[in-house]
Amino acid sequence: MKAVALLSGGIDSPVAAYLMAQRGCEMILLHMDNRPYASEGSVQKVARLAAVLRQASDQDMPALSAPHGRNQAINANSCRRPYQCVLCKRLMLKVAKEIAIRHGAEAIVTGESLGQVASQTLLNLRAEESGLDFPVLRPLIGLDKLEIEGIAKRIDTYEISIQSDGGPSCLILPERVITDAVPENVLVEEAKVDISEMVRFAADNVVELKGQGTWSN
Repeated sequence: MKAVALLSGGIDSPVAAYLMAQRGCEMILLHMDNRPYASEGSVQKVARLAAVLRQASDQDMPALSAPHGRNQAINANSCRRPYQCVLCKRLMLKVAKEIAIRHGAEAIVTGESLGQVASQTLLNLRAEESGLDFPVLRPLIGLDKLEIEGIAKRIDTYEISIQSDGGPSCLILPERVITDAVPENVLVEEAKVDISEMVRFAADNVVELKGQGTWSN
């Protein structure tokens, strides 16, 4: 089995990718590059995490980075602001699905733990995945933060994850984030943009992360 794991610079997503690799899943790592709404060091941080994951899992784990900031701006300018985080995750899942199809992968892996942040309420998770028609695996869904941190420390990703990359994690967060999104309302917001073009733009402009701090086409 092959899967695309969404990889951020946080604690959770590297652990999720590692756990699925331990179950024999061949992993492709996909970072959604949120610049200019993330720091310039964010991509280098993810590249470092990918290098540690390769060592911990004994897998090649190709690491890809897709542009996300441009699409985030489109959502922010076109849709109701409280839906930004839900629309962001829906877009990430759609891009991950497209990358998975192009690479012959059969599922998406995410690092969500139920209720840990606003985008991870049960209602939001349902709305974010609605209509995707592609398996989304969440190996951390029932773990608490201490359990996740324990695994991160064991595989040596924790210290990298907690280091600052030079700025806030997301500069486009709205003042209020919806926590009880329903698919019908989310689809109304998503209809305000050309979601197919946004997914295609991100997937067509993927670059491969190289080494521990550089990337190339």
